[in-house]
Amino acid sequence: MGVVEVLDPVAPARAGGWKVDASRGERNGRVSSEWFNRPDDERYLSLDDLWASVKGRSERSRSRVVQTADIRVEAARDNPERLHLMLPKAHEPVAPTHWAFGQLASIVGAPASYLRQLPAPLAGINLQHGLTNHRAEQVKTFETEDGRTELRAVTGPDYGRIHDFELVEAVQRIAGNGTGDTRWKVPGVLDWSTGVYNPDVEISRDTTTLYASDRDVFLFLVDDRNPIEAGKLADGSPDLYFRGFYCWNSEVGAKTLGMASFYLRAVCQNRNLWGVEDFQEIKIRHSKYAASRFAHKAAPALTRFANSSPQGFVNGIKAARQQIVARSDEDRADFLRKRGFSKAESGKIIEKVLMEEGRPPESIFDFVQGITRLARDKTQQDARLDMEGRAKKLLDRVG
Repeated sequence: MGVVEVLDPVAPARAGGWKVDASRGERNGRVSSEWFNRPDDERYLSLDDLWASVKGRSERSRSRVVQTADIRVEAARDNPERLHLMLPKAHEPVAPTHWAFGQLASIVGAPASYLRQLPAPLAGINLQHGLTNHRAEQVKTFETEDGRTELRAVTGPDYGRIHDFELVEAVQRIAGNGTGDTRWKVPGVLDWSTGVYNPDVEISRDTTTLYASDRDVFLFLVDDRNPIEAGKLADGSPDLYFRGFYCWNSEVGAKTLGMASFYLRAVCQNRNLWGVEDFQEIKIRHSKYAASRFAHKAAPALTRFANSSPQGFVNGIKAARQQIVARSDEDRADFLRKRGFSKAESGKIIEKVLMEEGRPPESIFDFVQGITRLARDKTQQDARLDMEGRAKKLLDRVG
């Protein structure tokens, strides 16, 4: 196949969606983990709603560098179990969030879990001692006004904050509202009983993949109305992929900023990603020049992926399918042994391909698919990631 074939979304291969083979490629559970752990008040139905929430929060916030010795720790008068902080030039005390309290304890070298178990006055004495004698002398605070003033983050003075709304805005530039007004949208759902992936599923709090909490933001979108054919399955039907990406940030220092782009074959109801190929990831630590790196590296990379042709990916898959590396059982065993697989693992990899394709592996692509299928059987995460990494390296070396 010399050109990319993007199928017309108004004429799907089967009513209600497209037939896909979710057994191929890798499974990625990152989005599913987010989906499983997010309460309703952290789920958003559109990028506009998500942006309005995090932008409004940012507008009610301020950041400043203060001397640690000038911070006063007080036990709340109306709640002896809670600490308040009096910051320099502040008119009223601020209440640290659970996350900010942990950051503050870490900065002064105190165990947060231990301090939380102490009565507030005693914990305050310990924390005050650490602040007064803190060698770094300065911290950067991040305070948000919402009926009362909360201290949401305490970091080092050179912390390079990238606001959550800045990431959402970068996504909006390519995805609009994320609900189907552009190619990029909240994903549909795979029907396991039929193997059909339906992109047209109502966006609800049960299906959305747009999330934000008081400490982070996470977004996952796909271009799932425009499938890409990259070869054929064993029965002669097209092997279909969709483009997808997810990104995340924490303006309070709970996570790096990052984004991952990839091709995938389906998303199930639990928001697991199936049949993932060509996974690429960028991470940016919130260091002094983080905002500049986001503007010049991460945001443009997202735009390039959104607007790029999948030709390179399709050509890579095509080359992997065509590159025959084994024609006999001896060739297959030798190929896998040279790449660090044991005799038992080699046998299982060959068996996986034989079961799925009806023939033993011959091409680079065959071996990659067999390795990734075996990786799914690994119960230990490290072992699974190691095997998936070896499969990716094998595919990357094609050509």
